Amino acid sequence: MVKVSGVERDVARVLQITEKLIEGDSLYRERLNRDEMTGHIVKLFSELSAEELSSVSEENLQTRIDGILVTHAVAGTLNELSAEQMEVFDAAVEGR
Repeated sequence: MVKVSGVERDVARVLQITEKLIEGDSLYRERLNRDEMTGHIVKLFSELSAEELSSVSEENLQTRIDGILVTHAVAGTLNELSAEQMEVFDAAVEGR
């Protein structure tokens, strides 16, 4: 029988949630590299102590990971807008 450490179990939790969120969202699948994002997220959460990470609920962990994914997925979106689209965006932000 192979013993799994708490850290390995928590990394597996992070990976499982990340992969589930990416698979379940077409925006994530389209705009994100799954392998890069899972590595990035595991690295971010590895900065927490084992006790801190294990105390984070499944729901809270999913919310945190989803926030990271959406931030990365929409980063740079404004750069892709045409001049006309940017004008509409600016007007909406300014309340015109």
